[in-house]
Amino acid sequence: MSRTCLVTGAASGIGEATAALLRKQGHTVIGADLTEGDIRADLSTAEGRAELVARARELTGGRLDAVVSCAGVAHFDPLTIRVNHFGAVATLDGLRPLLAAGTDPRAVVVGSIDSVHPTDPAIVDAALAGDETAAVAASRAAVDRGEGHLVYSSSKAAISRWVRRAAPTDAWAGAGVPLNAVAPGVVVTPLTRPMLDDPEMRGLVEQSVPMPLHGHARPEQLAPLIAWLASPENALVTGQVVFADGGADALLRGDRTW
Repeated sequence: MSRTCLVTGAASGIGEATAALLRKQGHTVIGADLTEGDIRADLSTAEGRAELVARARELTGGRLDAVVSCAGVAHFDPLTIRVNHFGAVATLDGLRPLLAAGTDPRAVVVGSIDSVHPTDPAIVDAALAGDETAAVAASRAAVDRGEGHLVYSSSKAAISRWVRRAAPTDAWAGAGVPLNAVAPGVVVTPLTRPMLDDPEMRGLVEQSVPMPLHGHARPEQLAPLIAWLASPENALVTGQVVFADGGADALLRGDRTW
């Protein structure tokens, strides 16, 4: 059965691969991105987030079967928390009424293995409190003290924790909508290729994200998992951060999470 799916970040990387797979499976896909696609919206701004929801409503007649939030950035800049957390939450919450009108609705957001790396509690706490002004200020402070790398890991930890909190609530599980996150390891994209091509940087990456199973991933290897989580076949999985990381989480955290 053909479904109507919206994918943010659909112009490149995991979003592009997921949109392509969903179309191959016969589904209608609305692609959203910053400068191209069916919807062009800047998810770092309130105006862009509102534009995404308004255009999605127009293009779908107010009905969606799946939302996949892939849009994300990895800058040593407050922009990262704006897009990766607040943009993702606005996407999922804003499109939830359209999902409620869909058939077997599902929602997925792309997290990261970086969510298990050190974070800045001030950024994470502000994000989970929904205080974007405070989260941006904390991110800027991290950059100013030379810890800009914490902005990305904090953004992914925050969205992962938000999924855990939101998924079992009446708004999501109570409405019959599974909500999950996928946490990739290192994925080879135009964004990561320059870093991986530098031997010194590649060594640092492999030390912080060891992937014993098949090494670094390609975007198309993540797409089938995302597509399944967004499908009617996923009847029971919700509130999960599914690590698709070649074993990195198992090595980094061992069995202590249990």
